[in-house]
Amino acid sequence: MKRIENPTDLPVIALRLREARMRAGISQKTLGILAGIDEFSASTRVNQYERGKHLPDFLTARNLAKVLGVPAAYFYAEDDALAELIALFGSMKSAERKRLLVFADSLRLPSGG
Repeated sequence: MKRIENPTDLPVIALRLREARMRAGISQKTLGILAGIDEFSASTRVNQYERGKHLPDFLTARNLAKVLGVPAAYFYAEDDALAELIALFGSMKSAERKRLLVFADSLRLPSGG
C-alpha cells in the first residue's frame, strides 16, 4: 500500500476513499450504486466525498467500505501504517486475527520498561 500524500489538507477520509476505490478499479458511480446511493446522484456524491466537499455519515462510510473490502476504520486512520494495518486486519480470517493480536501483544515492552 502506498503512502498517502495530502498537500491540499483534504480530510483523511477523502484521500483514503479515493485510494481504496482506485485500488478496487471501480468508478465513482459504480461505487456509489453498490453502496446504496441512488444511481442518479451516486457519481456526484462519491466525487464530493473524495474532494472533501462533503463527508459521508458513518453508515454511508461503512457501506462504501464494505464494497471496497476494507474496514470503515481504514477511512479514519490518519497514520498510514495504522491504515495499512487496519486494511490487512480486515482481510484476515478470525484465526489469523487472533494470531496477529497475540504476536502484537508479545511485542509490547513490559510495564515500567
